[in-house]
Amino acid sequence: MLMTMIQKEIMHHLLSVRFVALLVMCLLLVPLTLFTNYRNYRQNLVDYQEAVKLANIEETTMNLKMPLEPELEVSKLILKPTALSVFANGLADTLPSYLGMTRNGITQGAPAVVSSLSNLLGHLDFLFVVGTVFSLLALLFTFDAVAGEREASTLRITLANSLPRDLFLWSKLIGGYVVFIVPFLVSLLFGLLMLVWQGFPLGEPEIFPRVLSVTLISLLYIGVFFAIGTVISTYLDNSKTALIIAFTVWVFAVLITPRVGFLAAKLIAPAQTSQSVYMEKTSMRDDFNAALEEEREKMMMEVPPNEKGERHIGGEVAKKIMERMKPFEAEYRLKYQDYANKLDRDYKRETERQEQVGQMLSRITPTSSLIYITTNLTQTGKAKRSTYFQTGDRYYEMLYTDLFSKIIDYTYSRQHKPVQITQPPALEITTLGETLRQSAVDVLLLCFFAVVLTTVAFLKFFRSDI
Repeated sequence: MLMTMIQKEIMHHLLSVRFVALLVMCLLLVPLTLFTNYRNYRQNLVDYQEAVKLANIEETTMNLKMPLEPELEVSKLILKPTALSVFANGLADTLPSYLGMTRNGITQGAPAVVSSLSNLLGHLDFLFVVGTVFSLLALLFTFDAVAGEREASTLRITLANSLPRDLFLWSKLIGGYVVFIVPFLVSLLFGLLMLVWQGFPLGEPEIFPRVLSVTLISLLYIGVFFAIGTVISTYLDNSKTALIIAFTVWVFAVLITPRVGFLAAKLIAPAQTSQSVYMEKTSMRDDFNAALEEEREKMMMEVPPNEKGERHIGGEVAKKIMERMKPFEAEYRLKYQDYANKLDRDYKRETERQEQVGQMLSRITPTSSLIYITTNLTQTGKAKRSTYFQTGDRYYEMLYTDLFSKIIDYTYSRQHKPVQITQPPALEITTLGETLRQSAVDVLLLCFFAVVLTTVAFLKFFRSDI
């Protein structure tokens, strides 16, 4: 009996206008977004390779001026684009294109994508299509699943034929879901074939399992919105009212609430900007250099003048002054490093707390969980950003040990010395298992939404007066 009801539901959807809309959306949006984003990735990869070549030339031929200017970037850690960004752009466009290593700390290069008018309209990718477009279509498939039958007076007739209510509701859910996911999966398969034809490395061990995981998460997310639509339909008797409520829920769940969470986090847990931290470091180093200059002036005034009243600083006198200056330099260098470390720790703690609050507040909707999971799987989310900046910190520590800590701030000579710059380390790639472990909370939340909402729909339908 269940299969008969499912077949009836499938035929009902296949002959409806909403199925035509779904089919057009799938055939146009999914392959188109994958195709255009892969072309964009290839261009970003070419830009990255050119930037690496230029940086390597600078590093191997650079003669550093002593003393080294605090703001001079002696090396760069350049961010390499990931092939999986064709599915979810995530933070790829907002992350700095490189991290510059200076004595004052780490500077951030401009984002990889040049600002243009198109950025005002947002980014179109597979994640946007699933999270925004297909979630709305899922509600359109289910908002009248029960309300429409009740309004047309066919629900009472159907259930009068000794049909269990659970089978009736399961047929609505399963039939509509099957009709929905088949065009979605076919269009995704067609888009993947187009990517492979263009050279996308789908068969690589680190690529295919992640694409499969993104697909499964997308299907689970669509199922959540099928459950939301079913709940709305069971609570209302009028299909027009159900449509208005469904659209309102979609606006809040997809467009408003995920953004409100981070806006509220800025008020609850404010944090400094990276630029303000860098400026504080620069100001402190200038203060220390001024203090060193003052100590030097005092030592120079201790040198007895000659018959003409002039103080000659050179030879043995200059060497003695330099020797006396070394303890002061070591003291100020230690003070600066302690101060810089404190600023970095405070900034990191404030930003992490703000993000944690924002994530916690935004997770009350399934759309946020979808975004967090998908961007982590495609290596364009928070995990990739954390790895990027952690690698930059590690690289800076290497340069500090090999170069910055050996520079004498105070010297009379202005010679140029060739310096061997330590090459930047490679960014570590988070394994799929570790990625899923990091995203376990969001996966469980999606499952929780699907199970709880479906349960609510069934309980309400069982208790409804038909």
